[in-house]
Amino acid sequence: MLTPVSVTTLNNQIKSLLETHYLNILVEGEVSRVTYHSSGHLYFTLKDDKSAIACVMFRGNNQRLKFRLEEGMAVIVGGGISVYAPRGSYQINCTSIEPAGSGALALAYEQLKKKLEAKGYFDTERKKSLPSYPRHIVLVTSSTGAALQDMLRVAQKRWPLLKITLIDTQVQGEGSAEMIARNLRIADRLGADAIVVGRGGGSLEDLWAFNEEIVAKAIFEAGTPVVSAVGHEIDFLISDFVADLRAPTPSAAMELLLPDKTEVLLGIDSLIDRFNNTLRSTLHKKETQLQHLYQLFEQNSVQAKLALHMQEISTLRQQFDNFMQLQLNRKTETLESLKRAYESNDPAKRDKKGIAQIVKEGRKTALETLEPGDIFEAQSPHVKITAQVQRKERL
Repeated sequence: MLTPVSVTTLNNQIKSLLETHYLNILVEGEVSRVTYHSSGHLYFTLKDDKSAIACVMFRGNNQRLKFRLEEGMAVIVGGGISVYAPRGSYQINCTSIEPAGSGALALAYEQLKKKLEAKGYFDTERKKSLPSYPRHIVLVTSSTGAALQDMLRVAQKRWPLLKITLIDTQVQGEGSAEMIARNLRIADRLGADAIVVGRGGGSLEDLWAFNEEIVAKAIFEAGTPVVSAVGHEIDFLISDFVADLRAPTPSAAMELLLPDKTEVLLGIDSLIDRFNNTLRSTLHKKETQLQHLYQLFEQNSVQAKLALHMQEISTLRQQFDNFMQLQLNRKTETLESLKRAYESNDPAKRDKKGIAQIVKEGRKTALETLEPGDIFEAQSPHVKITAQVQRKERL
């Protein structure tokens, strides 16, 4: 005959049996009634088309969960059955949760990417321009990593004038995301031209700190342009989408950020040649213009006008002199002609007989004007005769 037991005894026996037998199980189902409690615990129901079971993930395990449970999500939970004896209820005490069909990290990556994109973290309009010739950059990376040496080597080769400040940072493992975010904020206060945050390659787990929201937020809030240089070219991290520039590798970050001194020197030589050619061309052009202006000045100056007037006066004077000389010559010829005519008619030179000049009262007069009784003189070059008119007859 069976001996009755108390409810408490029965529940304790069930608790012992279930918790011992179902210590480590994996159960697949659909998530329902998700509750993130203020205590940090996660409560939800796991169900299929025929039944359901309560699940709990306590704060310690929940903090390590990379993604966020959502209603209707298909998952595989790992853990054990736990029984709450006072109520006779049982549940799965979850120690792990994986998305069914995809990894937890991949799901967490996609969830955070969608969340930050919706908040505008990836907007192109908010991205800051990088300086063409940076003078000071800050490296937020591990001082012992190969990535640091690669970056320093490239920087020395490309732009040795650069000042580099290193903030030694843990870039993987527990607490690395918090340190990266904290050091980014420190770097942002240094007044540098740019910040490079990153590390070398590794597994997705190794690079996961750069997929954390705390790091994305620190990059988003930085006033200094940030370059994300994490892993290899095939690796795309959340930090790459938020940063002002994504570099495929740490060394590539320095190549993208820094000018090449050889190209700059060649550019300077080219500028010098262009400057000299432009200067020569400009000087020649200005010299030609100056000569033209000087010629115009000479043509329109007071001296030029005076010289022109003097030349005109000289021409007029020459014309006047020529005219006067011509007139003088003409008058001289006329005078000579008159002189010759005078000389030819000079009574003193006349040799003709019977020719005398009639003078009455000291004045020459014509013979026709004499009247009977007038006294006159008849003069030749050699003889003067005084006579009186006796009779006047007209022939």
